[in-house]
Amino acid sequence: MMRQTSETSGRQEPKTICKQLIVAENGANMHGELPSGAFVAEIGSEILFDPSGLDCYRVEGFEPRHYDLLVICAAIELADRRWKRPQTWERTLELSIPVFDLERWNRKGVQQALRTTLSMLTGDKWRFHFREAQSRKHIGSQQRQLTFNKQWKFAIAYSDGLDSRAVSALCGSPEETLCIRVSGNKPKRAIGDSQFDRIPFKVQGSRGRESSFRSRGFQFAAITAIAAHLAKIDQIVVPESGQGALGPVLLPPHGVYRDYRNHPAFFRKMETFLCALLDSHVRFEQPRLWSTKAQTLGAFLKLPKREKAHLANTQSCWQRRSIVNVGHRKQCGLCAACLLRRLSLHAAGVSEPSDAYVVSDLSVGSVDEALIGIASKVDRQTMIEYGAAGFRHFQHLAKMAQWDEGKIRVHVSEVAAALGATKEETNRNLKKLLQQHASEWAAFITSQGEESFLLNWMDGGLYV
Repeated sequence: MMRQTSETSGRQEPKTICKQLIVAENGANMHGELPSGAFVAEIGSEILFDPSGLDCYRVEGFEPRHYDLLVICAAIELADRRWKRPQTWERTLELSIPVFDLERWNRKGVQQALRTTLSMLTGDKWRFHFREAQSRKHIGSQQRQLTFNKQWKFAIAYSDGLDSRAVSALCGSPEETLCIRVSGNKPKRAIGDSQFDRIPFKVQGSRGRESSFRSRGFQFAAITAIAAHLAKIDQIVVPESGQGALGPVLLPPHGVYRDYRNHPAFFRKMETFLCALLDSHVRFEQPRLWSTKAQTLGAFLKLPKREKAHLANTQSCWQRRSIVNVGHRKQCGLCAACLLRRLSLHAAGVSEPSDAYVVSDLSVGSVDEALIGIASKVDRQTMIEYGAAGFRHFQHLAKMAQWDEGKIRVHVSEVAAALGATKEETNRNLKKLLQQHASEWAAFITSQGEESFLLNWMDGGLYV
């Protein structure tokens, strides 16, 4: 909620909006009068399960609570993306969901852990009402046996990004690693992929409404935990390096709730929820928390038979298709994800092809010249706004290395509590991380030359 200041004290604080989502089973007749303004999402219509994707999870040990959690993840995504945020950020989202293991989901410990985990992650208030589900067809009576690999030591949520490529190799051999793909589409099968090769559902009815999708972190963690639980693994590795894990909480954009999706404090709450639900202790480990992405890549390249080409063919960009599909699939080159990628590869000594990015040359003197390959005026404006925001984030993160201990004390306390570490140790590690980032960032900016349009963004400029 918006805090009252001298500027706001003279007017009434706006109310938090409340939205209701009711999940209906396929073909179910919703009896009774629905609440005014409630949105009904039917399984099979607005929530679509991919039969072959769901089959990846319907293995020996797949229980009603696992399927329930998949439905709940889908419902949370739909609610989170359907209703736009007010200027005060916070919404109240009320969900009614059919579940099979009703007794378990109505347990006070499960409900409370679910609400508090999502509230920390998204900055919203969540309310859940569970009712008994009727149709069991998605659970399936025939369950395949999962070939249990006794060498598996940990699970990892895997994408085609730099961190997951490097950290999965740093943590162990392919035989020791259960890779769980957190993508909605079945990708081309890669070496090391397990049978858990996609998110088994997608949602409809939210397109273009709310883009923040903060609950994505819950979805990825929950799906990874389901696969790990089925495989009898209690350690899940989070591949994110320090800048991506801590930076969005240390320096959120003005007026935007802090992004906790890769922060240790979120994972401690997620562990509490999963323990209450699954009666099993799972631990999310962050082995590269105190390393920059470049340091992680450097460690990867020191492994036997690892080459720079193994990093160059990864994907980091999250920009829209209209921007990145110029001739052939490229990365935009200017969003925050691309800037961190380029900064990190530069520090690790990895070169990329000149055509790897839509915005390839960052040394040119004007942003218009840099964006010459983007025809749409709207897309150019989007790139400028995202690019400037990402640039300033990394610039300000570098400046944090000069902050005194008083200014970072609150962040040190939060991370130390989540890690079970001392404040002194956490303070040292955080300062070291920030100093390393500052050094890498300065070298990257210097490498673009004295005429680079990026230098104008340091002082708040956009269009020069």
